[in-house]
Amino acid sequence: MSSDPLPPAMRLATTGTILHGVSVGEVLGGSSLADARLIAGEAGLGRIVQRLNVMEVPDILAFVKPHELLLTTGYPLRNTPQSLGRLVADLDERGLAALAIKLGRYLDELPAEMAEQADRLAFPLILLPNDVAFDDILNQVLTDILNRQAGILARAEEAHRALVQVVLAGGGLREVTAEVAALLEVAVVATDGSGQVLAASGPREDLAALRAADPAEHSAHHCVVPIVAAGHHHGRIVAHSPAGALRESDVSILERAATVAALVITRQEAIAAVESKYRADFLRDVLTDRAGGRERVAARSRAFGWDLARPVTVVTAELDEDCPAADRLLAAWTSAVRRHDPAGAVAGFSHEVVAIVGASLDPARVARDAAAAFTDTTFCTGMSRVAASPGSLPEAYAQARKAVKVGRQLHGPGAVAHFDELGVYRLLSLVNDTGELHAFVQETLGPLAGDADPENPDLRRTLQVLLETNLNVAETARRLHFHYNTLRYRIGKLERLLGPFTEDPHLRLNLTLALHVLRMRGI
Repeated sequence: MSSDPLPPAMRLATTGTILHGVSVGEVLGGSSLADARLIAGEAGLGRIVQRLNVMEVPDILAFVKPHELLLTTGYPLRNTPQSLGRLVADLDERGLAALAIKLGRYLDELPAEMAEQADRLAFPLILLPNDVAFDDILNQVLTDILNRQAGILARAEEAHRALVQVVLAGGGLREVTAEVAALLEVAVVATDGSGQVLAASGPREDLAALRAADPAEHSAHHCVVPIVAAGHHHGRIVAHSPAGALRESDVSILERAATVAALVITRQEAIAAVESKYRADFLRDVLTDRAGGRERVAARSRAFGWDLARPVTVVTAELDEDCPAADRLLAAWTSAVRRHDPAGAVAGFSHEVVAIVGASLDPARVARDAAAAFTDTTFCTGMSRVAASPGSLPEAYAQARKAVKVGRQLHGPGAVAHFDELGVYRLLSLVNDTGELHAFVQETLGPLAGDADPENPDLRRTLQVLLETNLNVAETARRLHFHYNTLRYRIGKLERLLGPFTEDPHLRLNLTLALHVLRMRGI
């Protein structure tokens, strides 16, 4: 509708279509319409005129097109003046730019209702002088439109050549935004899909205003053009011009810039994918002891910006469920490692992300930082002992993987486990025959192995604390908040169910192992 509050160029930007034409106000400024008079619809002078049409048949509505300036003598309406009141609404509904009419020969005057409707719809209603021929108006307006289109295309082509040259010279988004800012004399920002600024150019105060604006807002001074490549949305090009309104030719150049930015981004993604593969292949060779000697590993790792010659810790992270988040996991860990250890190594394998960080760092803190980027899924993290040299990295990698596996069994999704904290669970995890482990638990714990009796979990907890305190009854009572006599009663019941574990150290060992097995998930 013509009541759209955005100026013409910005209306076009919101729909992604650039209209090359002249405004109704500019048409009225031409020599052939110097004596024409605007009688209603002044608020719509910014409507764009792309073509012209002449109405001299009654059923013209079937042939009109959007953005037309419609000329008429009123001849088709001479016998039905009552239809004039509805004509403005019909033309506005079809997206016409304006209606220009001659009076005196077929129509003496226009009804007041027609002017009122034109004002309400911001639809320009123009009274033409009788001595101006339609062909003069047609020639002038069409010439103005063609000249405007030619000028816009020439300016856009010049800008396109400049932007392509930037890319051919190896420039990135920073150079693209700088070129656009210089061409349009505006502040320009390129953002990714989440709104994170990737590059910015222009006066500092204008950039501050641009960053404070709504990234999806369109106005006379603010325009947003999406960066799209192969159907994927990669971000936006945003321009801000505090000095004057952005023109439709500016929007055209911004669209060219968005196309070039899409080329830059896809090129960067392709390069990053290749580099990521090389990094992953090299790190995999290091962790499987196939990368060569210490000096070769140190030299190649320096080419990636890594320092593997120092004491380090190997960290592995695995998603807790099958979901399309592997790329996000790698990105989160890459960002976290860069913040904490710029010389650390990160690579993504088919089912995990592996990071190697300096031994002085707390790898659990890096894991928490990476986990902060996830809200819809979790991952388990395993950490190795300190590896003093590249030659010990394969062993450290095996330790980290073991920590992930056992940590998930003990603590479930989101577990963070260190190899040194696994204790006897390392040995239990080596038993592949889970049926044998089940049988051991059943034979050792007997009726306490299951939860058929609701009292069993409490009895197992009592047994566990007793074993942890080396049968110290007073300490166990304090930890469990039991009365001393209550604990004595429970110990008697446990010995009736399990045997004389207070006197048999071998039985105590078996009971301890059985409780450990019960803690391990999936067994």
